[in-house]
Amino acid sequence: MEERYEALKELGSGNFGVARLVRDKKTKELLAVKYIERGNKIDENVQREIINHRSLRHPNIIRFKEVLLTPTHIAIVMEYAAGGELFARICSAGRFSEDEARFFFQQLISPCCHSMEICHRDLKLENTLLDGSPTPRLKICDFGYSKSGLLHSQPKSTVGTPAYIAPEVLSRKEYDGKVADVWSCGVTLYVMLVGAYPFEDPDDPRNFRKTIGRIMSAQFSIPDYIRISADCKNLLSRIFVANPSMRITIPEIKKHSWFLKNLPKNLMDGEKTSSDQAQQRVEDIMRIIQEAKIIGEGSKPGQAPAGAPIDPDDMEGDLESEIDNSDYFVAHI
Repeated sequence: MEERYEALKELGSGNFGVARLVRDKKTKELLAVKYIERGNKIDENVQREIINHRSLRHPNIIRFKEVLLTPTHIAIVMEYAAGGELFARICSAGRFSEDEARFFFQQLISPCCHSMEICHRDLKLENTLLDGSPTPRLKICDFGYSKSGLLHSQPKSTVGTPAYIAPEVLSRKEYDGKVADVWSCGVTLYVMLVGAYPFEDPDDPRNFRKTIGRIMSAQFSIPDYIRISADCKNLLSRIFVANPSMRITIPEIKKHSWFLKNLPKNLMDGEKTSSDQAQQRVEDIMRIIQEAKIIGEGSKPGQAPAGAPIDPDDMEGDLESEIDNSDYFVAHI
């Protein structure tokens, strides 16, 4: 790892690992590396994350580069998004204009992971990055909860972040992850427009039970002080439908008049990332994953990669539900 990449700084930590910014010593390209501790943490979810991410090639998805093994960690090397999280941009702005919200929503919908039969299952502002260009390009990241309809059974576990979870996901029955992703995209759009989550009780935003009740009944409203078009309201009302079979689909969203307004030509034409770069073979990745299940020599449980912080979430035991509450209590952004 050190022979090929120069470590520059820490980028942060999450539920599954820590991330660092590195520079490719040969090409000088800046890249992000996600480190996950070897041993018990290298499970089916990690394997799914890597294999699903590798299969997705689109300008609005963080590009997967390769997987490497260190004595203590598995390292997932990927594209670096210099603009940071879309979440931070909204926190700074308070909320976006309708045109700006549409600009980012179009990019969120455009990659349509579902063409590869892969559902993300944790689409949210914190998992959407920006590339740092003057006209920011949105990049979807973190496929830790993703599932492939071609390789895996229909999901039924309650995963994701509470504010973004669709009603059917909370039912603990089998559901279509692709349809649940549409709901999460709707939450993202609403937050960009309003600067708050759609299903929190305004008078009691930290009450998880009330939020769940409002999600289950698709109870939301747009504050009077928020001025948005009738077309935009129509799209939100078709996304926030409790019955997933009645909810608008990704193809239907792409034909909606609000979505089509000012649609960039590259998105209209279905822009794709060129695949001329050789990809790491699945067989090689699977071999590395199997090796990573064995704790390396000199490695200690909880040990972070050199210079990286220990993720406090990694020290917690299994929760009864897989719901990620880490960033739920952001009442009004």
